[in-house]
Amino acid sequence: MHGASREALATARERLDALTDSTSVDASRLADDLASVTALLDREVSLRRVITDPAQSGDAKAGLVGRLLDGQVSGETVDLVSGLVRSRWSRSRDLVDALEELADVADLTAAQRAGTLDDVEDELFRFGRITSSDTGLRAALTDRTATAAAKEQLLSTLLSSRAQAQTTRLVTRLVTRPRGRSLEAGLESLSKLAAERRDRMVAIVTSAVPLSDQQKQRLGASLAKLYGRAMHLNLDVDPAVLGGIRVQVGDEIINGGIADRIDEASRRMAG
Repeated sequence: MHGASREALATARERLDALTDSTSVDASRLADDLASVTALLDREVSLRRVITDPAQSGDAKAGLVGRLLDGQVSGETVDLVSGLVRSRWSRSRDLVDALEELADVADLTAAQRAGTLDDVEDELFRFGRITSSDTGLRAALTDRTATAAAKEQLLSTLLSSRAQAQTTRLVTRLVTRPRGRSLEAGLESLSKLAAERRDRMVAIVTSAVPLSDQQKQRLGASLAKLYGRAMHLNLDVDPAVLGGIRVQVGDEIINGGIADRIDEASRRMAG
């Protein structure tokens, strides 16, 4: 998002945080409601254009939204969406993207309240690793000819007894309503949102063998000092690293493995 849409989303995130600070608000139900509105506006292009039309007054657009959603979703959801349509959006589709993100944040907030946010972060990462290595599973989850119900059933079988409820909800929503996103991009986005709930950055750490608890603590502390923010470690084991570790934070890669050093030496010799 750029310009007006970015500002509108930032304002909406603040409203959502203020709303979910109240323990009386059911964050999971709010997530479901926001996801339903997302699906509605994703389908109804003409409606989406009307409620993001800068020529229309904010009150008129909020009134339309109120009439459409009244009785269909919670009052908190109606208030939140009404605030969204009063804002200015660079593109009408940005509003739908914002709603989708707010639904995900609401589910992550529910996980944070339940004390399971760390587990959700780890499970999202592991699920991404599993689907990237299992081409058959990835094909089944991204098959455009398969029904949403069939994909939901498959995910229920895979995750229901192995993952937190919020993990299952987030992944199911991503798989059954991808909205043009790849599975990998969607999971990466969810991981970043989960990290932001604790104002943390995510480091993908690949090592030849599993790291000890002491090594994880030292690495986390070093990365936090380097980047000036708390760091959540997503751990992966790859024997091809041969020794040491490889750390990726965003687009930055810190190579510390023997294999990387061999490759670098080979490149220098070839040069």
